[in-house]
Amino acid sequence: MSDYIIATTSTSDLPRTWLDAHRVPFLPYSYTVNDKLFEDDCREERRAAIYAGMRRGDRLKTSMINQFTYEDFFRGLLGGGKDVIFLDMSKEMSASYQNCAAAAERIRAEFPDRRLYVMDTRCISGGLGTLVVNMVERMEAGADFDSVVAWGEENKLRIAHRFTVDDLNYLKAGGRVSNASALVGSILNIKPVLYVPDRGTLDVVKKARGRKMALNSIRDGVLHDLADIDPTGLTLHILHADCLADAEYIRDAVKQAYPQVGDITITQLGVVIGAHCGPGLLTVFYLCKSRRPE
Repeated sequence: MSDYIIATTSTSDLPRTWLDAHRVPFLPYSYTVNDKLFEDDCREERRAAIYAGMRRGDRLKTSMINQFTYEDFFRGLLGGGKDVIFLDMSKEMSASYQNCAAAAERIRAEFPDRRLYVMDTRCISGGLGTLVVNMVERMEAGADFDSVVAWGEENKLRIAHRFTVDDLNYLKAGGRVSNASALVGSILNIKPVLYVPDRGTLDVVKKARGRKMALNSIRDGVLHDLADIDPTGLTLHILHADCLADAEYIRDAVKQAYPQVGDITITQLGVVIGAHCGPGLLTVFYLCKSRRPE
């Protein structure tokens, strides 16, 4: 058994079944639905219900994690006698990261004989989940603490993040597009294609005319990346916010072009990023040669 733990947050968007099966502790972000408070429990059925509610008009807001909550989480893990590698979403995407870093400093002083490594993953959502899965696989195969940390640091910028959203009003509410852009985009049926570059932000890299063109842009980006590597056995993760048919379309297109790829998983997107991007968000994550939007 390993002498360390890999832990994460609910924003890794991994299914609760996977987290429980691999004994990965996670710290839940909180959110409100019509001002009623919930914690993100990473359960597929809860995610599906949230997106159905959003389509009916439910209003969601998310909250960052405060320093004291991080401290309690780290104290509980280190108190069990094992070292900890902690993976949260990119510091460029959440004010929580600074709270996490401050909490880690305080807790290290409480546990001077234990190791707590907090990685700036430069990943979000299923990209963070992809990093967690790969590092947990190495831990379970017997790799030591330093080797797993080194692998994560060396490979985190190889995780491609490809997104498209269906409703610009959610990006408008989060300040990622202006009111005018959202209005014009809605009138012209513009669907933005987004990507996470090396710095760990979420950027609009293309504006497609219509949902099908946006999905095809995602497909083409994936196929372009796979052409640069040997994709045999490669796992891809597709997450969706109540748009299963679109997720299956991307899966089938990739499988047709590269039948030698490994598993292509399809799961529900987590609540936190979904609250900011809305139903219809579709994302694809996988290891590639290097991050590039095109």
